[in-house]
Amino acid sequence: MAIINRVAGMKDEIAAWRRDIHENPELLYEVHRTAGIVQEKLKAFGCDEVVPGIGKTGVVGVIKGRKAGSGKVIGLRADMDALPIQEITGLPYASKTPGKMHACGHDGHTAMLLGAAKYLCETRNFDGTAVVIFQPAEEGGAGGKAMVDDGMMDRWGVQEVYGMHNNPGMPVDQFAIRPGPMLAASDRFDVFIEGLGSHAAKPHLGNDPVTIGCQLHQALQSIVARNVNPVDSAVVSLTMFHAGDAMNVIPQTAKLCGTVRTLTAPVRDLVERRMHEICEGMARMHDAKVELKYARGYPVTVNHEAQTKFAANIARLVVGDRNVDDDVLPVLGGEDFSYMLEARPGAFIFIGNGDTAGVHHPAYDFNDDAIPVGCSYWARLVETAMPAS
Repeated sequence: MAIINRVAGMKDEIAAWRRDIHENPELLYEVHRTAGIVQEKLKAFGCDEVVPGIGKTGVVGVIKGRKAGSGKVIGLRADMDALPIQEITGLPYASKTPGKMHACGHDGHTAMLLGAAKYLCETRNFDGTAVVIFQPAEEGGAGGKAMVDDGMMDRWGVQEVYGMHNNPGMPVDQFAIRPGPMLAASDRFDVFIEGLGSHAAKPHLGNDPVTIGCQLHQALQSIVARNVNPVDSAVVSLTMFHAGDAMNVIPQTAKLCGTVRTLTAPVRDLVERRMHEICEGMARMHDAKVELKYARGYPVTVNHEAQTKFAANIARLVVGDRNVDDDVLPVLGGEDFSYMLEARPGAFIFIGNGDTAGVHHPAYDFNDDAIPVGCSYWARLVETAMPAS
């Protein structure tokens, strides 16, 4: 592996930053302590400009190379927020806040980009400007959209933007990427059913919303099975079903909730349309009220072809040809880096986290052995995209 020696020498320091952030997790836009640490360190590193409060609590740092003649501006993004999960790792640096933990590795993402920022401020061996972006509220709060809407791309003239996420189960010396759809659009739905409550021993006098809900669940699964082209990808998962409070009473109402994941706009439109049609048909069939509320979330994360090829080549510089998969299968998880890729061309890459618990699991922990790999990737990306000579 072609890990940068200076970066490797900073591993313990960067890991200490990461573990401090891990110990003090913050949710969504309430990342005040983490953003404060980021701001303080970027200033100490000697960034030419450090601006907090972008997208509510995001932080942007600007690092100018030894030369600025190229006029090129590259954005590098990391997320800062944690999850509302109770940690069970038992680590010395485990979360000190009950019910909150860094279960997705955003502590590692933040630390790696800070490490790269420190290296780039020290060396400035590039011709152009690197903009380091520390984003809040990736976990459901659309912090990426908030930063874009706050004018970040235009304010600093960002021309390309790159993101990175750890991937448990993949060795730490490996990267994975693909052009086109990389992660799915992430939508949610709520279905409200109103029938007619009755005594459980007299079902003929009521209109059972539980029966309607069960039939509705099966009908919704037919969308992927019978409406979506088999070569396309889609997921309709009903994850909550709430009805009733007593074992001898047929309830008046029921509520179903879930998520939809798709990789293309046409399939997304198809699934939403069919869900409405099925709910309307179910209401007529049972003479009940069935209301669907469909909320679109993060769009598809679409990697741009030229930037994906470039990012894969940078990964090869760091870990070698055999350790880069440049045609990995898409993942049906969602990611709000999608908003930045809608605003500017760029690419999102996975970095291995080793044999660890999966993300969003209470036993997950970011693998500090990935730090030199990730930092080297960021540094080489800037130096190669904007060579000093």
